[in-house]
Amino acid sequence: MYAIVETGGKQYRVTPGDMFRVEKLPVDRGMTVELDRVLAVAQDDQQLTIGTPLVTGAKVICTVLEQDRAKKVTSLRYKSKKNVRVKRGHRQYFSRLRVDSIEA
Repeated sequence: MYAIVETGGKQYRVTPGDMFRVEKLPVDRGMTVELDRVLAVAQDDQQLTIGTPLVTGAKVICTVLEQDRAKKVTSLRYKSKKNVRVKRGHRQYFSRLRVDSIEA
């Protein structure tokens, strides 16, 4: 059984027991969160339910394992002979989730 969920503007294919990173959710560590934007659910390898655009009544129940920041991404802008050098860094916040169950 798997589901395709949307959160933070991205889509994820999840199965029960999976751990995955999403954009930061406003939930504390250890709490459960319901992802109700389910785009598709597959019961077995034969039965696939695709929503238009969402599957009604379907939700994925997850537990928040951690709230953290990703590794730093640096960007550099450089123009030769103009003395232009701009270096910037960014660390994105994320939430790591574990899928407990898929309800369809």
